[in-house]
Amino acid sequence: MTGYFSSAAAFLIEAVFGLYMLIVLLRLMLQMARADFYNPLSQFIVKVTNPPLKPLRRLIPGIAGTDMASVVLLFLLQMAKLALITLSAGMMLSIAGLAVLSAAELVALVLNVYMISILIQIVLSWISPSGHNPLTGILYSINEPIMRPARKILPPISGIDLSPILVFLGIGLLKILIVSPLLDLGRSLA
Repeated sequence: MTGYFSSAAAFLIEAVFGLYMLIVLLRLMLQMARADFYNPLSQFIVKVTNPPLKPLRRLIPGIAGTDMASVVLLFLLQMAKLALITLSAGMMLSIAGLAVLSAAELVALVLNVYMISILIQIVLSWISPSGHNPLTGILYSINEPIMRPARKILPPISGIDLSPILVFLGIGLLKILIVSPLLDLGRSLA
């Protein structure tokens, strides 16, 4: 019976922390891409993430245009999520293992956000190629910094943009070469 409760607790922790971390990550990505913050979705993201970020910004300055308060908040949320999930299962992690696993999970989250946002952008371009809505603008802002270099390497052929395939290959390689070794290291330190 306790296995069911720990599974339910892990599910709730994963869902609540995961959703909020996704919103914080989107804010960071939109800031780095200098996206339109008058977009209704951007406004929602800003209002939801302001309560923890405003006090953190007083303590943690930005570095080279990167909102380090958002980075620290993401890292702390990821560590709390992993700690709570392992505690709900009746286990403990070392601080070093928790830190490395958190870093690996955050890198994986960034890569997954890029992968999913590019897929959504592709589908939206098929459904409504000339249509503009708030989601399209946000996706373009997030994806263009990585799509532009990919288009230089693999330009559109007969009007068909194959650069997302190149980006997906790159994301897959990064997961194999960065995320997997970090996860293995974190598990060995745990």
